Amino acid sequence: MCASKSTQFYRTQYGLFLAYLMLWVGIICIQSVNTASAAKNDAGNVAVWLDVNGTIGPAMYDYIQRGLSRAAEQQAQLVILQMDTPGGLDESMRKIIQEIIASPVPVVSFVAPGGARAASAGTYILYASHIAAMAPATNLGAATPVRMAASVPPVPPAPVPKKSGVPDNALKGELPGQSGVQDAMTVKVVNDAVAYIRGLARMRGRNADWAEKAVREGASLTATEALDQHVIDLVAEDLGDLLTQIDGRTVDLIGQKVTFSTQSLVVKRMEQDWRTRLLAVITDPNVAYILMLIGFYGLVLEFTTPGTIVAGVAGAICLLLALFAFQVLPISYAGLALILFGIIFMLAEALIPGVGVLAIGGITAFVIGSVMLIDTEIPGYGISIPLIITFTLLSAGFFIVVSGMVLRSRKNPTVTGVEKLIHSTGEVLEGFDQEGWVRVQGELWRARSNIPLLSGQKVKITAMQGLLLTVEPCQSNHTMNP
Repeated sequence: MCASKSTQFYRTQYGLFLAYLMLWVGIICIQSVNTASAAKNDAGNVAVWLDVNGTIGPAMYDYIQRGLSRAAEQQAQLVILQMDTPGGLDESMRKIIQEIIASPVPVVSFVAPGGARAASAGTYILYASHIAAMAPATNLGAATPVRMAASVPPVPPAPVPKKSGVPDNALKGELPGQSGVQDAMTVKVVNDAVAYIRGLARMRGRNADWAEKAVREGASLTATEALDQHVIDLVAEDLGDLLTQIDGRTVDLIGQKVTFSTQSLVVKRMEQDWRTRLLAVITDPNVAYILMLIGFYGLVLEFTTPGTIVAGVAGAICLLLALFAFQVLPISYAGLALILFGIIFMLAEALIPGVGVLAIGGITAFVIGSVMLIDTEIPGYGISIPLIITFTLLSAGFFIVVSGMVLRSRKNPTVTGVEKLIHSTGEVLEGFDQEGWVRVQGELWRARSNIPLLSGQKVKITAMQGLLLTVEPCQSNHTMNP
């Protein structure tokens, strides 16, 4: 009878569980259908708005790439990149431009609000967009590429035929205000950037000559000047004014003519989410540098004092995050190697105390490697000198002082546990011939002895098996209670 009731109970619970499960599945299906229907109804009548506010880097590329993909999925009419950027990494910029050129949805770049700028990499993105717009009191330009590699010995450039209207130093790949022979790397980088931006200008029908000037001379323009020189397509007060002005315009989209119809357009804003912010944080050179050092500290601490676990786990996670950041940053492997050698030398000083040669060499290598680690002069992509000094001092203290104390402490006698109990002294509670009770360090222990012991007699612990002590009388013992 009891078994039958129990079976019925479980059947009832199982049935309720299935009913709840089916209910949730039905709700999810209905929501998916409604979402799909809404997307279908909005297809072709949507504009996706992206906030390109900050340095152009791996995080910004990921954000724009996902935004363009979402716009394609929603069959949006256009994508609006509202830009305010000082520039950024060349690799990330080129990936963004590739996404814009291959996008099945037209891209409108809008430098806004007032006071914003599209400098350096932002100028290239503006030139690559199907529609280029700016708000009043904004500017673009200063597209001269920043050197991304260490200098090489100067090499005289090959003679170049003089062109009318082009300065002699521009033919040599020199920057404005510079004279003399520039190294081969500068010439290559500048000429490559000129060819790249001129190609974008011709593709979109914009002013290619000024684009070259922006690269070679670092020229900049205000919004009105850019419109007058046919660098951009229009100047708009705000987003509403922008949509009004582009209504009816026709652009070339992968070989096809597309005409905008923005009268009843719905703008869907795609803000920078936690993923973009997280990528932006960990790909910051200063944060990546800190994560790398914390990772090294944690692993070294785990190896020198096994069993801490937390230090090893935290160190491994931080080191993996740092390695992820380094794979998308322009790092110098020579600088990374110097940092590793510096840490090894400082740790060796703790293991093999000497006159301090290893410590001095380690600190020197650590500082030089930290300065060299990020191989670029782009603003916002360098490691702060005060941060390097701070972590140099912390590293020296950690590896020389702390590690030395940990390693020296291993040579000291154990003060806890079984090892501490052995060779300590105790007192017999009641006399016994073979086994009895003794008091050791304020605790009562069962003990055995091959020699009869008297009450109150002092004994020394010689061994321990489980909870049974082996004792023997101390040399200076005398009978207290016969």
